[in-house]
Amino acid sequence: MAEVTTSYYLRLAVADQAGVLAEITRILAAHDVSIDALLQKEAAEGESQTDLVILTHETKEKNLMAALSEIQDLKTVMGEIVKIRLENLS
Repeated sequence: MAEVTTSYYLRLAVADQAGVLAEITRILAAHDVSIDALLQKEAAEGESQTDLVILTHETKEKNLMAALSEIQDLKTVMGEIVKIRLENLS
């Protein structure tokens, strides 16, 4: 599975503070994981965390897993990261 190349859907609950997105994208780039699309929802009033949704370009599973391991250890990531492989049906 480590050599499988596909794109991914990621959803992370993160702290709503400056620099969180920069740190996450830096880790992804360091592991050769390119972002296709990104959506960061505005935190609800009174909340200190928000959802971050990332769609990646095709990448090797081992690269993504190495990046997610580092990202999961960040103090600004709340809870488990949701990862779904995206398959091209055409």
